[in-house]
Amino acid sequence: MANYLCVTCGTQFAETETPPEKCAICADVRQYVPPAGQRWTTLEELRAQHRNLWEQFEPDLFGIGTSPEFAIGQRALFLRTPEGNFLWDCIALLDRATIDLLYSLGGIKAIAISHPHYYSTMVEWSRAFADAPVYLHAADREWVMRRDRAISFWEGEEKELAPGIKLIRAGGHFPGGTILHWHAGAGGRGALLTGDILQVTPDRMVSFMFSYPNLLPLPGPVVQEIGEKVAPLEFDRIYGAWWGRIITSDAKAVVRRSVARYLAAIASST
Repeated sequence: MANYLCVTCGTQFAETETPPEKCAICADVRQYVPPAGQRWTTLEELRAQHRNLWEQFEPDLFGIGTSPEFAIGQRALFLRTPEGNFLWDCIALLDRATIDLLYSLGGIKAIAISHPHYYSTMVEWSRAFADAPVYLHAADREWVMRRDRAISFWEGEEKELAPGIKLIRAGGHFPGGTILHWHAGAGGRGALLTGDILQVTPDRMVSFMFSYPNLLPLPGPVVQEIGEKVAPLEFDRIYGAWWGRIITSDAKAVVRRSVARYLAAIASST
């Protein structure tokens, strides 16, 4: 019996004797099944061929990513606060070196994930850190491929994890698509951790898609609503989902310009 991982998206499934027939997340139009078909691995095999890399972005914020790149290739963020430490988003590889380093930094109080493409091995991470709760928006409940008592489905538009640490349901890419507002980030000017709910683009703007690999856009009203949800927040920086995808300053104005640019682009195509 093994908890198989999808090689394409990195999602870990409930324990079975043989690999699942398909990955439901990859079969969804927001992801894809490769032309060669679905392939599977295990966490043990992943540990033998990959390792995790670290980067410190701020005194209390670290990035964690896997090399060589695996599945979608996102990196997680480890956030330290006086109320305890939080893991934002998740990566598939969890090894002894990563566990030891995180414990040396104070461990993990809770895990929060932006959307189903980054659920990956969230149950393994939770169990490695004393069954830390995993906060997922209830609107995306159907995409959990490995159930566990540590998973906590939250509802509504906002959830405070600790003073100054708030989850906001932005929607868009998934109905429960979530961003995290860190009030003390960017030297007290505020930061957003957005995964790819707000995707940081190469020109240091942000964009919004229903499916990134299949290039399916979101409707204008949905993007307008995301902009309206972000507008009341105070922030100067945005951390996206991949290495180097950071808007280091003036991020609130960047989001306003990005929403306007997106709406203008889809209006001109109709």
